[in-house]
Amino acid sequence: MTPVLVTGLPRSGTSWTGRMLTAGGELVYVNEPLNPLPRPGRSPGVLDADVTHRFQYICADDDGTWLRAFRDTVALRYRFTAELRRNRAPYDLARMVRYGTAFTYGRLTGRRALLDDPFALLSAGWFAERLDCRVIILVRDPVAFAGSWQRLGWTVDVGELLDQPLLVRDHPRVAELRPLQGSRDPLAVNVALWRTAAAVAADLADRHPRILLVRYEELAADPVAGFRRLYDWADLTWSARAERRVRRACTASGSSGAGFSWHGLSRTAYRPMDSRRAVAEARGRLSAEETRRVMELAYS
Repeated sequence: MTPVLVTGLPRSGTSWTGRMLTAGGELVYVNEPLNPLPRPGRSPGVLDADVTHRFQYICADDDGTWLRAFRDTVALRYRFTAELRRNRAPYDLARMVRYGTAFTYGRLTGRRALLDDPFALLSAGWFAERLDCRVIILVRDPVAFAGSWQRLGWTVDVGELLDQPLLVRDHPRVAELRPLQGSRDPLAVNVALWRTAAAVAADLADRHPRILLVRYEELAADPVAGFRRLYDWADLTWSARAERRVRRACTASGSSGAGFSWHGLSRTAYRPMDSRRAVAEARGRLSAEETRRVMELAYS
């Protein structure tokens, strides 16, 4: 059965999109197996492989371990023994019960895997080619993206990308980040990451028929119509149940302005929201001067 991968840079709407795609009941949600940090990552029950980098690059040149591990993941085969060897804290045991149950039930009832993983973005071609995934790449407006990362105090270690020779070979645009290695200007680094990722995503979508590029703002502006198209593209059933859940989750009171927080054992940041209002508010997190700078850095 064909798995689905939803990816894009962190804070580009992957959790929201993934949750909406599971609303019809045909998919099992798997959160960030390639996250190198524990909780949600570092779970060999979910992915029995050692993730060493953010944006770990995987390609066919040296993918034996990754192919075996991800074939288990997308087949919903949970590795209980591997999980217990590494993680035994109460939270980890609760997560094991949750994922182990979801994987087993999903496999027995014929459900497919939905991978929500922004760290898989640069490896999206491998997921499409080697795992036969339907891949959805979310691209967010650069001002909203940069404002979200700035609000959270996030940036990227450019060295983690440049330290992967096969990544630089296959996606030469990554080498353009080299002058920013060690930079103390997080806004410049984050926008450069956005620019590189957007170019790579567009190239991947052009080359792979199983990869679909989706603009986050367009999806949020008309979520019911947008998700209906995504259901059709991913070969999912757009049912009355799916429409009802999507409509309710995307028109919830409140907005993104209440702050970022984790929810549930899967450690996903998604929560119900008014998607149109969230889009409008997201561009207001930066000053006018910062907004102008982001636009110049993103499109110059």
